[in-house]
Amino acid sequence: MTFALRSPAFADGERIPPRYSRDGENLSPPLQWQDAPAGVKSFALVVEDPDAPSGTFRHWAVYDIDPQRDILAEGTTAGAKTESVGHGINDFGNPHYDGPQPPLGHGLHHYHFKLLALDVETLHLDRKAPVDEVMKRAQPHILEQAELVGTFERN
Repeated sequence: MTFALRSPAFADGERIPPRYSRDGENLSPPLQWQDAPAGVKSFALVVEDPDAPSGTFRHWAVYDIDPQRDILAEGTTAGAKTESVGHGINDFGNPHYDGPQPPLGHGLHHYHFKLLALDVETLHLDRKAPVDEVMKRAQPHILEQAELVGTFERN
């Protein structure tokens, strides 16, 4: 089997429901994965929009996810922090999920949910590390990557 990332909220290549956008409830969508590679010691998840007018825009990073997990529930970063996972600072300046909010009339944007299976238990990042730093620190430790792409457009 292949390491795979899915969401019960939207299929790969399909539209992300409005409730997961900044114009909606701004909840992180539920995510599930399967068939992680042998030797995984933690996971990291990054969400990026490469279609942003100013270049790739980073919406979310969660890292130091326990290797026994295979799900992130809807609204994982909403409310009180109940887990010891790290949260990168997104390009909105927030340490939590911020959903799609492309400029009005800018066309269809693609949101890449990238789940990284890592060979280290922790990335040893500062609490205020930006999402791009999470990716840089994770890069040399990636065993395998699973990706789910959702789309969103504001008219």
